[in-house]
Amino acid sequence: MSKSKKKLRVIPLGGLGEIGKNITVFEYDEDIIIVDCGVAFPEDEMMGIDLVLPDLTYLRNKKDKIRGIVLTHGHEDHIGALPYVLRDFNVPVYGTKLTLGLLKTKLEEHRMLSDTTLEVVQLGQTIELGVFQVEFIHSCHSIADAAALAIHTPVGIVLHTSDFKVDYTPIEGASINLARFAELGKKGVLLLMCDSTNAEREGYTLSERIVGETFEKIFVNIQGRIIVATFASNIHRVQQIINVAVNFNRKIAISGRSMVNVVNVALELGYLSAPEGTFIDINDINSYPFEKLMIITTGSQGEPMAALSRMASATHRQVEIVPGDLVVISATPIPGNEKMVSKTINNLFQKGAKVIYESLADIHVSGHACQEELKLIHSLVKPRFFMPVHGEYKHLIHHGLLAEQLGMPTKDIFIMDTGNILELDSSQAKLAGNAPSGKVFVDGLGVGDVGNIVLRDRKLLSQDGMVIIIITIDKETGTALTNPDIISRGFIYVRESEELIAEIRAITKSGLAECQGKDWSTIKNHVKKSLGDYLYTKTKRKPMILPIIMEV
Repeated sequence: MSKSKKKLRVIPLGGLGEIGKNITVFEYDEDIIIVDCGVAFPEDEMMGIDLVLPDLTYLRNKKDKIRGIVLTHGHEDHIGALPYVLRDFNVPVYGTKLTLGLLKTKLEEHRMLSDTTLEVVQLGQTIELGVFQVEFIHSCHSIADAAALAIHTPVGIVLHTSDFKVDYTPIEGASINLARFAELGKKGVLLLMCDSTNAEREGYTLSERIVGETFEKIFVNIQGRIIVATFASNIHRVQQIINVAVNFNRKIAISGRSMVNVVNVALELGYLSAPEGTFIDINDINSYPFEKLMIITTGSQGEPMAALSRMASATHRQVEIVPGDLVVISATPIPGNEKMVSKTINNLFQKGAKVIYESLADIHVSGHACQEELKLIHSLVKPRFFMPVHGEYKHLIHHGLLAEQLGMPTKDIFIMDTGNILELDSSQAKLAGNAPSGKVFVDGLGVGDVGNIVLRDRKLLSQDGMVIIIITIDKETGTALTNPDIISRGFIYVRESEELIAEIRAITKSGLAECQGKDWSTIKNHVKKSLGDYLYTKTKRKPMILPIIMEV
């Protein structure tokens, strides 16, 4: 096959139609690169699940083709799956200094650092991975060292913005490199893949500096202790909190494992700065008057085990909320977390704290571009084809409509689902089937050992409980030797439901008589069906029924 006939395959294995789990595969002939490898956080119905990973079944038989994993920035939804994925895919990882610094901490926790090759890339640098040349372009986001990627392929340039905003007054460093976007647009961009998170929102995203100015106004004349909860990875936000604390002559204590890890890495790499003696150990906070103290903590999403939630529920070892405390939640609830955040806020108010959250002041700005910024990128890049990425389906649709308003033909806009394959050459693009994709669940130490069937059982148990029927039968005759023992968990309280228990026993014995001499499987299925029908008629509930047969 001549080179001109070969196609570039772009395969998002996560991040489309969902928030999180971002990962995209780029495949050309014998070369594959992976961009990002993130986690998603469990939804309410994923009972007991800790993390959700992308399903990489598509890549299992192509390991020898993978030239590397390229990271755009250090957020969990872009790097969080790597400690699990790198166990099976031992390939080099490329990213900017802070991104790899945060990943290094994760790999150390999983005792995998010595087995992984990490290659630091400078913003503006281009690396060669097989037929791909990947250029790191300076971007702006709610974390330092974020990059957009220009992926130079044999069929043309793919520009992947990853998560971004256009902030003309960033806290640290230069603004997003719009000049390079324009240069690439003049050269000709085959495919634009662009962040869609805020595609519904009109106007512009506010600058991060607004938050620092709000903090200055809020913290004036506060006599009590100040506790600020934010995303650990939002280093620019943390720097502004540090700056305000220093201005008001307050010592800073850090609470929450992820916050401690990120602050330590950022201080070590020079992405955070503070005068010597600013930070104190969380265990020493009682040695300082409240008016001289600020605590920066995790828990802005109301996570039950995060530090702020433990403070709110009086289970934090070092910090007890008292009247006079000011708690600032500097974040917006991620969709699905609203109830947990609201519960935390209510608990804090009940303990006498004053709580300020986003609806009350400008204490959070998004890290994602709104419509006018998206229009700017489209206008500079002028792509031949467009794929909206990073967002729920409604975000992708809105971003597609935005591209249409800017004059792009509908046929050149690809609203994709996770697992769809987009095939491109220098002049054409088309959907070309689907790759295996889905969710892999992390539950405790288990990775992938809990699937939909187990989750369905957990949901059933949580809703209607279970009934265990223990049947002892004669090995010779197959007749019941004793009354069946009934154990109920989450369905009824046995001692208060003697009539129902007696009926369960009677139906079980009747079923045994009908199935006498038949195999165990037939007996169990008959008991489950007859009992299930009876209990639903009687209670309108469907408990899990587990018959256990013992032969004597």
